[in-house]
Amino acid sequence: MKKTSSYHILRIGLGLTFLWIGILILQDPFYWGGFIKPWAADLIPGTIKNAMISTAILDLAVGVVLLVDYKTWVAALIGSAHILIVLITVGIDAITVRDLGLLAGTISILWDDLPARHKQAISEAKLLENKKTATPTRMS
Repeated sequence: MKKTSSYHILRIGLGLTFLWIGILILQDPFYWGGFIKPWAADLIPGTIKNAMISTAILDLAVGVVLLVDYKTWVAALIGSAHILIVLITVGIDAITVRDLGLLAGTISILWDDLPARHKQAISEAKLLENKKTATPTRMS
């Protein structure tokens, strides 16, 4: 499938965003760890600092893969899951509301790059679920 210029602009923009946040987190993991809600911090194995450094490395990896444009659907899947976890553990506020747009962008890249066999499996699963939930109609 031919990719549009809009796709590439979104992919590069997301890649740069993930790289930038990865660098920012590495520069001050304690600051960024302060955004984590106490209930979520209790679930983290190890220290907040190590968790944030791991998060930064993940962000950097996602950013690089998006920029390289190889297996971007994997990076977009990981990026989407990561942003969703951020929204759950930090909550939606005046700052994280922007993450909703990033989540939409990563999901868009994911869907555009998802291999056809995976899209087919999703379609088949939906059809199967629809058949299970459909109620038979009676003819009178």
